[in-house]
Amino acid sequence: MAKKGIPEWLNSSLWSSSPSPIPDDRPLRHTPPAATTTVAPSPPIVEHPSLSPSPSTAPAPIRPPSNSKSENNDLPNGSGGIDVTPPTAAEDVSRKTQVVAELSKKVIDLKELRKIASQGLPDDAAIRSLVWKLLLGYLSPDRSLWSSEFAKKRSQYKQFKDELLMNPSEVTRKMEKSKGGASNDPKLQAPGALSRSEITHEDHPLSLGTTSLWNNFFKDTEVLEQIDRDVLRTHPDMHFFSGDSAVAKSNQDALKNVLTIFAKLNPGIRYVQGMNEILAPIFYIFKNDPDKGNAAYAEADAFFCFVELMSGFRDNFCQQLDNSVVGIRYTITRLSMLLKHHDEELWRHLEVTTKINPQFYAFRWITLLLTQEFNFVESLHIWDTLLSDPEGPQETLLRICCAMLILVRRRLLAGDFTSNLKLLQNYPPTNISHMLYVADKLRSK
Repeated sequence: MAKKGIPEWLNSSLWSSSPSPIPDDRPLRHTPPAATTTVAPSPPIVEHPSLSPSPSTAPAPIRPPSNSKSENNDLPNGSGGIDVTPPTAAEDVSRKTQVVAELSKKVIDLKELRKIASQGLPDDAAIRSLVWKLLLGYLSPDRSLWSSEFAKKRSQYKQFKDELLMNPSEVTRKMEKSKGGASNDPKLQAPGALSRSEITHEDHPLSLGTTSLWNNFFKDTEVLEQIDRDVLRTHPDMHFFSGDSAVAKSNQDALKNVLTIFAKLNPGIRYVQGMNEILAPIFYIFKNDPDKGNAAYAEADAFFCFVELMSGFRDNFCQQLDNSVVGIRYTITRLSMLLKHHDEELWRHLEVTTKINPQFYAFRWITLLLTQEFNFVESLHIWDTLLSDPEGPQETLLRICCAMLILVRRRLLAGDFTSNLKLLQNYPPTNISHMLYVADKLRSK
């Protein structure tokens, strides 16, 4: 059988890539069983201050990167083979003007908003916070409904916290208080003290009954401990998430609350390691909203947006579905099929010649939505595109992953099992605009 040729547009000089390795310093986390290399922790990310707040068809193709050389030395030569000129200040201002104009309408045109957002949003916390809430369906396009929607959702989240984050003693005390059953015995007036006769077998801490509040509480403890460990490891290079400051502690508590409530409301999935990395960008954007009123409710808003985002990816986290047509293994197979369709030569070299199982690198790419492959700021721009595609974020994610492979195809074709696995598990720096442009070129016609 004749070997399928690669698309003509892949033969341009854009696709040359240097075989020399590029050092990488991102942490390697949440990988499937595979031979992995230990890498140094990532360097600190500069957290830019938020700017001041400004008063279903496929999205438009992403603007192709310029071929002209850039003076920006931070742009790599090893991935994609070119220095892509970053957007000019005028282009950034123009895009921001477009977004602000759309957000100012009484009824926002989501189709138009998706088209603009697919090309990347300006780094304005107020804009990105609002746009993500719209793209994730947390807010309706009708601005007149926002006040009531915010009030309803935030009140509901407070109820979740009141009901799901209390230990059994607090639950029982609250029930007794609501019944007006306070005892007159002065010995039992201490907070949380209950008459011995009021503690049923099912409410006793040593009860093993399936309906026992304490038994379920202790079962949750393992999940809570895992959440606690993961939250403490979330972006250790960012003071927003890590450290002993009051701000960091408060943000960590918020992440724990959201993940704990999600786990309790979704017993079929509960909490899976890595969900903290998906929640982190959402909470970060909402918490840094210059509108103090919105920032104060970042935890509640992040919860509902996290739930909405997870609804499209939850099957990847459900172990019982691993081997089904909606599980993570089939999703990885779809990525393999996509690569074979667009670049059979590269697919054959990776999976037939060097015998690299795509699970060894794509598992983390897909389950963590690329948050560990690029720095935090870059991942925000990738998510602008992920969230704006009407086909759904998973389809866009697979195209981006395929583009990542194609961008380093020459290095992969020249490599063996060891060098290629190291390259893909520690993906080299690349120009994000260029990568998203390539991913858009892979869209099915």
